[in-house]
Amino acid sequence: MNYKMMGRFIGHILLVEAAFMAVPLAISLAQKERMAAIGFAASFGIIFVLALLLSVLCKGNKKGFRAREGLVCVGVSWIVMSLLGSLPFYISREIPLYLDALFETVSGFTTTGASILSEVEVLSKGTLYWRSFTHWLGGMGVLVFVLAVGAFGESSKGFTMHLLRAESPGPQVGKLVPKMKKTAEILYLIYMMLTIVNIIFLLLGGMPLFDSVCTAFGTAGTGGFGIKNDSIASYSPYIQNVCTVFMLLFGINFSCYYMLLLRQFYSVFKDEELRLYLGIVFGSIVLITLNLRGFYDTLEETVRHAAFQVASIVTTTGFATTDFDLWPSFSKAIILGLMVIGASAGSTGGGFKCARVLIVVRSLRRSLRRAISPQKVQVVRINNHMIDEKVLENTNAYLSAYVVILFVSFILVSIDKFSITTNITAVLSCFNNIGPGLEAVGPTCNFGDFSWLSKLVLIFDMLAGRLEIFPILILFSRSTWGRLKS
Repeated sequence: MNYKMMGRFIGHILLVEAAFMAVPLAISLAQKERMAAIGFAASFGIIFVLALLLSVLCKGNKKGFRAREGLVCVGVSWIVMSLLGSLPFYISREIPLYLDALFETVSGFTTTGASILSEVEVLSKGTLYWRSFTHWLGGMGVLVFVLAVGAFGESSKGFTMHLLRAESPGPQVGKLVPKMKKTAEILYLIYMMLTIVNIIFLLLGGMPLFDSVCTAFGTAGTGGFGIKNDSIASYSPYIQNVCTVFMLLFGINFSCYYMLLLRQFYSVFKDEELRLYLGIVFGSIVLITLNLRGFYDTLEETVRHAAFQVASIVTTTGFATTDFDLWPSFSKAIILGLMVIGASAGSTGGGFKCARVLIVVRSLRRSLRRAISPQKVQVVRINNHMIDEKVLENTNAYLSAYVVILFVSFILVSIDKFSITTNITAVLSCFNNIGPGLEAVGPTCNFGDFSWLSKLVLIFDMLAGRLEIFPILILFSRSTWGRLKS
């Protein structure tokens, strides 16, 4: 195990985290928020010192960097980043219990949006900014950011590929260009440009600058932390529609945007995952709108709320304009299905991913054909490309781990004696990085009443869901920490 390379990289991650705390610190000072300023200043100092120590202690690395190190490095980085990123909440006493502060921070970085807070408007502006910014940083991935701005790509063979594959959401990560570092740069450039455009459209709707920035962070990262107690409900229909459009845009595979820049319009149009994603979205909107007839005063209001909530749940953002827990059972069943399916691979959204849904369906069809014609060679194709057997094997392994973690988490959370609906949707919403569930964890409620054990389980679920399970599971494997045979 290349501990020095891992320690050096984690040190760089912590330097980035400390640097980004300078903005909420400045906001807190400008707003004369004394306790918040103390929280960010103290956290900055602690993280900066730890980062320097790691940089000094991990000098002189010469070894290679394998896939195993990449998975471990990603898993450990996100855990350390969350443990230290929660310090401003705790030191400022805006969240008095450290476990609650950790839950809120993990929910932010993993773009889940599940909260233990019942009153977010009492938080200081600096804290509200940091809380929303964790969504933006975690959406594309902090490690991807470091790869985009750093020079690690030249320091070790396979370094950037292993890290990018371990952190990026989806069945597989491919290169947009020959160099992985350049791919990271392109991804973040597209990400930043879409975020800026989102902010501009929100400003055009009369939303204040601070609200626009925080809302855009939550939309871009598909996180869903709002700065108002009612999320997006009190904003104008224009603002709600803008959020709907941009949530859907950030749920699309970013490689599609790169192909649009290259004017490969036909390739984007023929992309099977994109067509499935859009088909699920528009089909769900139509079905829910029909089911909600008479629930709202006008057709426009019905379509607006249906479209917003479908976009929010399928992209795993978690914003809300209405209490969908009051909707009819059929509409809630669709919402439950969208929680599982999620957005596209290579987007900032969570869930099982549309690409995996395609692979599983095509694999099932191949198995049926093999049963009918055992001698015939059957392959799985997506976008007219044959899917490698390793990808199919990894998808099946992911599905198995997905089901097992959901079941075990549901059993453990059920110790708290909430209803079955509350428990299963709490686990689904955290594991799929959505935020709100149904009943006691619905859009007007929070996760504050869960026990410390359930919160730890849900924290694990959020991390495992955001990092595609394996970078977290591998940390619990004895063979991970043993000597690797060459």
